Amino acid sequence: MKSKLEIRSWFLEDKNQRLYVRNWKVFRMVILTSIFYLLTSNLHAQTLDDYFKIASENNPELKAKHKEFEAALQRVSQVNTLPDPTFSFGYFISPVETRVGPQQARFSLTQMFPWFGALKAQGDVAALMAEAKFQLFMDARNKLYFKVAAAFYPLYELNDWIKIEAENISILESYKTITTKKFENGNGSMVDVLRVDIMLKDAQTNLNILRDKEKPLTTTFNKLLNRPENEQIVLMDSLKTENLPENFRKDSLIAANPTLKALDLKLEASKASELASQKQGLPKFGIGLDYVMVGKRSDVSMPDNGKDVIMPMVTMTIPIFRGKYNASVKEAQLMQESYAYQKEEMTNRLLSNYEMTCFEIQQQQQLLELYEQQIQTTQQSLNLLFTSYGNSGKEFEEVLRMQQQLLKYQKMRATALTQYQIAVAKINYLTSKTY
Repeated sequence: MKSKLEIRSWFLEDKNQRLYVRNWKVFRMVILTSIFYLLTSNLHAQTLDDYFKIASENNPELKAKHKEFEAALQRVSQVNTLPDPTFSFGYFISPVETRVGPQQARFSLTQMFPWFGALKAQGDVAALMAEAKFQLFMDARNKLYFKVAAAFYPLYELNDWIKIEAENISILESYKTITTKKFENGNGSMVDVLRVDIMLKDAQTNLNILRDKEKPLTTTFNKLLNRPENEQIVLMDSLKTENLPENFRKDSLIAANPTLKALDLKLEASKASELASQKQGLPKFGIGLDYVMVGKRSDVSMPDNGKDVIMPMVTMTIPIFRGKYNASVKEAQLMQESYAYQKEEMTNRLLSNYEMTCFEIQQQQQLLELYEQQIQTTQQSLNLLFTSYGNSGKEFEEVLRMQQQLLKYQKMRATALTQYQIAVAKINYLTSKTY
């Protein structure tokens, strides 16, 4: 037999082992729970703003716009630098005899300089056009956010419609059970059973169609984010509406719009282009150096015999053919007028779209209030009709009609809520909201 000390030692050792095992199990459970929590929290943490960020980082159209901006920046260094110097070499096949010897070869190096300020004006044009490209990139980003929202909210609508249709099927199945029992008990009509059966088939077909619609909507949304078409999209539990103040963000409609900013920059670029064209029509100057290799005369001994010739040179262009310069100035002036008209038209369009979108928001808010009231009233009427049918076994057709009316209002409420959110997203786009 084991001694008490051995038994105690064994008991303590066993207890420690069991404690170790228990602690390990707890530790492992904590780790697994933490991992699960992190995964699920990341899964459920993707709000619409998160999807905006993913789209702005991955969308190929937006990347293309940014590359256009980067390419336009490269134009600046192309137009505000001096032209390349000109180097020429000539060899005298028949040497030209001079007093100090025959000329054998000639080297020339010339650098041209445009009129003062011409390069800066050309650089200003390119820089302003590049900045306009950036503003167009910002507008493309805002438009992408609107597209993402316009593709995101219909998924809510579809999800609600599926829930509503599934609940409708469940209710119709219970109706079928009730009407069948009433018919078996002699308190109902077989027509009622057939009516429910017809509506059940319609509802099941509608539910299948709605489920089939989920794939194209999911693909459309995921492709805006440039990710696999079957990537899971996490929807929030519900959408909320809020009463927007009058003239909501209207002060940002004109002041913050990237397209209008781009037109302003193009207008400034046209003014700089007009100045550059005027300076291009002024003389250009050049400095150069000619070096002539001279051979020695063998028939005479004299100072500087065979001495090479170094000749500094100054050149100047004479722009006497003024047609192309005048046309270039006129082109810049006409483009200024064009950009001014484009800005005016764009401003009018923004104001019109803003007012129409505000009306859309107000309309959907009124419809939501109406549908909420209609749903409550229809539900009460349905309950009364069903109670009456339960007592008398009559007017079941009216019960079904009221049930379909309730279904219609529930779907219309989901659609109005979706259209409201899309309209708010459009207001955010028109007013260039930053996220």
